[in-house]
Amino acid sequence: MRILLIILMLSVIISCKKSDEKTEPEIDYKEFASFGEFINKLKSLALESDTKRLTNFLDSLKAHYQIPFVKEDSVAFIYWGDVTSVSWAGDFNGWDPTTTGYVGAKLGTKLWLMKQSFPKDARLDYKVVLNSSQWILDPLNKHIQYSGFGPNSELRMPDWVFPAETKLIEGAGRGTLSDNILITSNELNLGYNVQYKVYTPYGYDQYSNLPVIYVTDGHEYADDRLGAMLITMDNLIHQQKIEPIIAVFIDPRSPENNSTNRRMTEYAGNIRFVNFIADELVPVIDIAYKTNASAGARAILGTSMGGWNSAFAGLKRSDKFNHIGIHSPAFNSAVIQDYNSSPLLPLKIYMSTGVINDTQVRAREMKAIMLNKGYELSYTEVNQGHSWGNWRALIDEPLIYFFGK
Repeated sequence: MRILLIILMLSVIISCKKSDEKTEPEIDYKEFASFGEFINKLKSLALESDTKRLTNFLDSLKAHYQIPFVKEDSVAFIYWGDVTSVSWAGDFNGWDPTTTGYVGAKLGTKLWLMKQSFPKDARLDYKVVLNSSQWILDPLNKHIQYSGFGPNSELRMPDWVFPAETKLIEGAGRGTLSDNILITSNELNLGYNVQYKVYTPYGYDQYSNLPVIYVTDGHEYADDRLGAMLITMDNLIHQQKIEPIIAVFIDPRSPENNSTNRRMTEYAGNIRFVNFIADELVPVIDIAYKTNASAGARAILGTSMGGWNSAFAGLKRSDKFNHIGIHSPAFNSAVIQDYNSSPLLPLKIYMSTGVINDTQVRAREMKAIMLNKGYELSYTEVNQGHSWGNWRALIDEPLIYFFGK
């Protein structure tokens, strides 16, 4: 009995000691009434000598996908670490970390802050630059968008809408993508081997007379992390938003050495490359697959330099391509002037551009000429940069425009 009483007394003493201890509550993310309220909270935590509450807060923000912190059109970029300098480089400043306004200010011992403002529907790629030379993904941001050079961190402003068509719809049938196929171009055109893959729609055996789209930089358009075009086609066909189509993904890399990329010469207004597609590749596809072999059922699509190539193909080979798809075109002045001076051609054109350090200047110049000439044109501008995050969200537009039911 005496032992039991002692145990009870000890329990009371321990309980009293625990209740007397002062514990700091962990700070969880909440909805802040204003951008200023968030900044004030961040600054106050940064000044505390004990960094536990600040790191808990940052962990909570990361878990809730709230870094960079966005409120209306205001953005707070945040980095936590023991470094001598922090800056941010991305679509918003032409990937130049020395741009005025993109260098972080140090708060407390290890917290860095950079404030900016962007359109409320913008979506932008970026990286964090440490000590002027170390480029890294934002360790506090879980949103990633792949580029042709690897992953970038992604800023999503509040009114940006995720492209649902790039996520496979439940129940959608998957089309088939072939392995790489080799074709040897003749000496009059390229004089070397080219590799490509062919997409055929789900249920291909039941179809005939299918339209075809030829896609430059095909290895990237077909990559689910980049263009996600396979998923997009599967979804649009499943939803009956477009007719079933065939897609030919042309790879600019040498089949003998994938590190050798020939796009800069192939796409730069190169008539030999365009003639290779029109006179060599198209006949092979029309023989091997159940295609509609008319120019009115055939499209060509490309981005950046590939957009220049698409416009050039329409200008020079409208006998084979009537549908011209252009994402963020890296036009030179010659192709713009050629459209201005040439007679109206039987083309239906889709063109898009971002307006944050993208190709908007020459795209708008070409748009004005095309409309003045009387071309059938669908034109889109978005608050984004020169990136796959931009283009993947717009692949459905030319597909529906060219092949919509």
